[in-house]
Amino acid sequence: MGELTMRIMVTGHDGYIGTVLVPLFQAAGHTVVGVDSGLFAGCTLLPDEHRADVELAMDVRDLRPEHLAGIDGVVHLAGISNDPVGDLNPGTTYDVNHLATVHVAEVAKAAGVQRFAFSSSCSTYGAHGDEPIDETAAFQPVTPYGESKVLAERDLTLLADDDFSPTFLRNATAFGVSPRLRGDLVVNNLTGYAVTTGEVLIKSDGTPWRPLVHIEDIARAFLAVLEAPRDVVHLKAYNVGMSSENYRVSEVADIVADVVPGARVTYSPDASPDTRNYRVDCSLIRAELPAFQPRWTVRAGVEQLYATYLQAGLRLEDLTGPRLQRIKRLLELQEQGRVDADMRLVGEVAGV
Repeated sequence: MGELTMRIMVTGHDGYIGTVLVPLFQAAGHTVVGVDSGLFAGCTLLPDEHRADVELAMDVRDLRPEHLAGIDGVVHLAGISNDPVGDLNPGTTYDVNHLATVHVAEVAKAAGVQRFAFSSSCSTYGAHGDEPIDETAAFQPVTPYGESKVLAERDLTLLADDDFSPTFLRNATAFGVSPRLRGDLVVNNLTGYAVTTGEVLIKSDGTPWRPLVHIEDIARAFLAVLEAPRDVVHLKAYNVGMSSENYRVSEVADIVADVVPGARVTYSPDASPDTRNYRVDCSLIRAELPAFQPRWTVRAGVEQLYATYLQAGLRLEDLTGPRLQRIKRLLELQEQGRVDADMRLVGEVAGV
């Protein structure tokens, strides 16, 4: 689509990635229509001044073709956001991450939308060992979250035709500063513990490999995909990140301890092995989409997080509580009767 100005629908635009992605797309000249249910309204670490050009406060499961009239492409971020939250209610995870994804794609296709960029995950690879794997590697998901992404990719593929073109962005594990920061992601979490307690607390045995990518670089990848010629990205899957940014969890902890003065690495007393273990090769996206220029290393991200946590006066109760922990936010809403068993809002939710 090149230099053309597009009208892009971003689902989950008010979330961890969306609040960084929307301004990036707007800065590139595109109009953004945001769709978000507001589950995490008020879960802010920093002042949140971003706004989509048009905002629809609704669950993506309720989207209809008329909501997508005039849309050129969809960035589908909305979903149950990670493995622990997925384990909270596996049935709802499949409903939201698999079936709702297919629903959004179907109504987009019915509305004449041609491009669909799906936020998939390297969690689809699951347990693969120590050798780097590319996009042809077998899916071996070990969580409902990972499995839901596999099923979504499968069914989006079935919808593809001359008029509807899906692309799958298999994001590495995200990190970095966002107005809707998540404290439940490994780099953000280890840095948060270092700042608030002086300990870089590892909750696994530290040996699993993780590919890691800054959320700004995830946003750049989505922009590059939607601006690329259709025939380049049609039905393609891309590992999103940099091949150099694969680390064992213990190595991430060492980086954090090196950046945060006085911090030392410790292991949780109940630390256990983690079956999720994979290194990914991200060379394909760099080769096929030269406009994608990732900029962030883990070390630079830890430095950014450290400075931001100090600026925000981060406390341990912030890091571990419902404001920054997605699973605790959902449990809190359920206990208050504000979210039902299907993860749908019941009435209006106030900020945390």
